Amino acid sequence: MYRSHNNGELRLEHEGQEICLSGWVQKIRDKGFMVWVDLRDRYGMTQLIFDAERTDASMVEKARSLGREFVIQVKGKVIEREAKNDQMPTGDIEILVSELNILNESKTPPFTIENETDGGDELRMKYRYLDIRRKPVRENLIFRSTVTMEVRNYLAKEGFIDVETPYLIKSTPEGARDFVVPSRMNEGQFYALPQSPQTFKQLLMVGGLDKYFQIVKCFRDEDLRADRQPEFTQIDCEMAFVEQEDILNTFEGLVRHLLKQIKGIEVEEFPRMTYEEAITTYGNDKPDIRFGMKFGELNELAKGKGFGVFDSQELVVGIAVPGCAGYSRKQLDKIVDFVKKPQIGANGLIWVKYNEDGSFKSSVDKFFDQEQLKGWADQLGAEKGDLLLVMAGDAGKTRSQLSTLRMEMAEELGLRKPNEFAPLWVVDFPLLEWDEETQRYHAMHHPFTSPKPEDMDLLDTEPGKVRANAYDMVLNGNEIGGGSIRIFDKETQSRMFDLLGFSKEEAKDQFGFLMNAFEYGAPPHGGLAFGLDRLVAILGGQETIRDFIAFPKNNSGRDVMIDAPSNIDDNQLKELSLKLDLNK
Repeated sequence: MYRSHNNGELRLEHEGQEICLSGWVQKIRDKGFMVWVDLRDRYGMTQLIFDAERTDASMVEKARSLGREFVIQVKGKVIEREAKNDQMPTGDIEILVSELNILNESKTPPFTIENETDGGDELRMKYRYLDIRRKPVRENLIFRSTVTMEVRNYLAKEGFIDVETPYLIKSTPEGARDFVVPSRMNEGQFYALPQSPQTFKQLLMVGGLDKYFQIVKCFRDEDLRADRQPEFTQIDCEMAFVEQEDILNTFEGLVRHLLKQIKGIEVEEFPRMTYEEAITTYGNDKPDIRFGMKFGELNELAKGKGFGVFDSQELVVGIAVPGCAGYSRKQLDKIVDFVKKPQIGANGLIWVKYNEDGSFKSSVDKFFDQEQLKGWADQLGAEKGDLLLVMAGDAGKTRSQLSTLRMEMAEELGLRKPNEFAPLWVVDFPLLEWDEETQRYHAMHHPFTSPKPEDMDLLDTEPGKVRANAYDMVLNGNEIGGGSIRIFDKETQSRMFDLLGFSKEEAKDQFGFLMNAFEYGAPPHGGLAFGLDRLVAILGGQETIRDFIAFPKNNSGRDVMIDAPSNIDDNQLKELSLKLDLNK
């Protein structure tokens, strides 16, 4: 028996008991005749004491030979600590050690395995198995497990069936780039790793399973950032004989369940917002509604006053930042510099201070008088003491730039509180978006999304105006899930492929299996997929998903711990009928 208890378990009521513990050495404190060792495992920390006067003196010498991260087993008696530590659950007791066994020695770790470490991201990812020993990382992974179990519990009670779908599938041209896998037995042909189980879950509905879910790995070969990994996990769901309202109610219930069980927060019915409203009011389709700063359009108030910067632009729009009228010129210049960053791309902005005495001071005082600036303030919903920030330019680009500035100001003012949760449904997305580069339409969600029934007639006349029967769930300014009611008849699906520029041959080659299935009594169906990594991170009070993944990739898509991707030898390439010549 390696242990009778874990290292977070023992309390004062265990005093006098003979116990056995195992774990990793966290810290050693040598006082000469006495040595203390902090012993750690997944469950917590226990202090060990080696005392030459109360136990065998050889135990003290053996304890001095220990190093950080040695794996040890000890036996001894639970005693009350003289100097209690109320910062740790086991802080009232310590173990008077009578026997010490070194199970495995350890090299000195490349970084300190403590809550606050001296290891950088790349170093910790290289030694991720050591990083997992640190409490913050360990607790993130335990938290992820808790969320996952609650998801399974909720969906099982709602009658969903967990079904696995294939990982080796067919590559399709829509969406992000596929990861491809060469087939040895089918020379010159390739599988693709799934970007989602989309078509398979639709086929399960054709198969009559009615309610499907899967917590599943998905793969996209795309550029990376903090909230994106080449492989990620979805809570993938589909339901038959449903309309949009059925799906919204079911999965609103799931998130409400998670907030209550995981965070102890009761949330009433989620607000709903159309895509158009989200774009015009917040500048993006995943707005953070925990705070205000709604957009106000100023074209009628700001144009035609002799200020050429406004007069020549499509849109003049602004926000009121609460309580910031007292900003210094240095602070204002910092905001201007922020929007001029290449990744934002604005030429600048106009600021207006709405002073506490009701007067206005702005960067455009020579063009606009006090009364006109008061009109701006009213349009933006500003109050005395607020700072107005105004931008102008192309409508789409300017709204996006102002949205980024809105989030930056909220971050600076502490308005994006990690333990405050504001879920939201965004609905009525456009079905299609026009791509100037390819001169054709692309599906805004995917090719299987159904148009709004009332917009069906527009498919042939004005396809750009057709709204999708689609919906996204947004939480704290992050899209955590999205889905749609699906097309379930061959004729409509064929019309959709036509609009997306597929020839009949291409559509049949890529999706003939799905079109054929629709001829055998496909039911009305729809679904939704949550990004589990992102959902867990937000519930955990963070937005970087990498901290909640056991073995994440870095920003270049590499696993620096196992050094992947890597080369394969010539024999493997030959078996796969592949040649790799980087000089060609």
